[in-house]
Amino acid sequence: MPNIKSAEKRVELARKRTARNAAIKSATRTAVKKFETAFGQHDAPATAASFKKAAIALDKAVSKGVLHKNTAARKKSRLAKKANKLAQA
Repeated sequence: MPNIKSAEKRVELARKRTARNAAIKSATRTAVKKFETAFGQHDAPATAASFKKAAIALDKAVSKGVLHKNTAARKKSRLAKKANKLAQA
């Protein structure tokens, strides 16, 4: 445990930020997982809707500093590739 007041504050801030980042990351993973489920069921309208939600979740994670922008771009690209494949079939 920290002995200095400012160090105690930093520990508390780190705890809050870790919880916030975990929540954002979890929401992003859930959105991507819902997309994968819809894609697996070959449901084009549901896949398109869940792709949009997953892309928004990834963008929010980037804006909050949880994910790097290139990581989110790569993930969105891979999801879009799958969504387009299903839309054309």
